[in-house]
Amino acid sequence: MSVLQIATLPVATLGAMPLENWILEIGLVVLVGAAFIDYWIGDPWNWLHPVQVMGWVIQRYGQFVLKTWQNPAVLRGAGLLLAIALPLLSAGAGWLIVEQSTRWHPLLGLAVQCVLLASCFAGRSLRQAAIAVLTPLRLGDLSKARSQLSLYVGRDTDQLSESEVLRAVLETVTENATDGVMAPLFYAILGAFLPCSSVPLALAYKAVSTLDSMVGYREPPFKDLGWASARLDDVLTWVPCRLHVLTLTLLLSGRPAEVWQICCRDAPQDKSPNSGWSECVYAAILGVQMGGLNHYRGVVKYKPVVGDRVQAITPAIVDQALGLTRKSFLIWLSLAAILLMALHAL
Repeated sequence: MSVLQIATLPVATLGAMPLENWILEIGLVVLVGAAFIDYWIGDPWNWLHPVQVMGWVIQRYGQFVLKTWQNPAVLRGAGLLLAIALPLLSAGAGWLIVEQSTRWHPLLGLAVQCVLLASCFAGRSLRQAAIAVLTPLRLGDLSKARSQLSLYVGRDTDQLSESEVLRAVLETVTENATDGVMAPLFYAILGAFLPCSSVPLALAYKAVSTLDSMVGYREPPFKDLGWASARLDDVLTWVPCRLHVLTLTLLLSGRPAEVWQICCRDAPQDKSPNSGWSECVYAAILGVQMGGLNHYRGVVKYKPVVGDRVQAITPAIVDQALGLTRKSFLIWLSLAAILLMALHAL
C-alpha cells in the first residue's frame, strides 16, 4: 500500500494497520517531504516559527529569573529547570499538534508533520544568509556586506576587511552546518524509527539548540542560568557532529587520511566539543584556515586556528562549503530511506 493510500484512509482503518508499517511508511515520507520543503521553500517570513515561540519563552523566563534572584545556586537550578522543561514541552506540543491534525484527517496530519519538521532544518536559511552577505561583496559593496553580516554573527563587523568578512561567513556556515542542519536531521531520522515520529525529537533538539544560542554563555548574566543548556547542547550534538565529520571525511573529502589528521590536530583546541570539529573538517577539505582574532563589543577574543592555509577564502569556497553540507544531508537522508524501506519489506 502506498503512502498516499495510507494517508487517505479513515482513522478507524488506520488503527487496524500494523504499527510498524505505519511508523516506517509515514516516517519516510515525512523525512523526504520536510527536506523538500526546506530546500525549495524554507521558512516564510510572515509565518509563526517554532523557534520564535521558544525564543519568546526563553526571553520571558530569563528576564523573570534574573530580576528575581541573584544567588548563583538558585540561578543554576532555574537553568536546569529551563533546560529540561523547554525541550519536553516542545516535544509534547509537537506531538499533540500532529496527533490532533491526524485525527482531523490523516493527510492533514502528514502535511503538518512535514511542515513542522522542515522548520527544524536550517539548510535554506543558512544558504540565504550566506548569499545575503556574498552578493554585495561580489559587487564590491563592502559596507553593505558588513551590515548584512551583522544580522547573523555576534562579532563586531563595522571594521572588518573583505577577507575577515569571508572568514566570518565561512565560520558561520560551517559551525551551523552541524547544529542547524545535520543534528536536527539525525534526531528526525531517529524519530522516524520510533512511535513518537520525527517531529517531537527534532523539536526537542531545536529547543536545546535555541537555549544554547540564547543563554548558553560563559559570561554574566547567563553564566549560571545557561550552564545546563550549554552542557545539554554539547551532549546532544556530540554524536551527530562526529557522524557528520566522518561523512565528510570518508565520503566527500577525497583525502580522508589527511583531513582526519588535521581534524585530530586542530579541532580539540576549541573549547567547544563540537564547533571546533565542525569548522575544522570543512577547513581541512577546502584547504583554508579559520579562527583567529575577533572583536565582540570592542573586546578582543581569540579563537583557535583550524586548518592549513593552502588558499584564501573566497565566495566560491563558501559555496563549496554549502555544497558539502547539502551532499552530507542527502547521504544521510538516502541511507535513512534505504533502511526504512528495507525494514518495511521484512
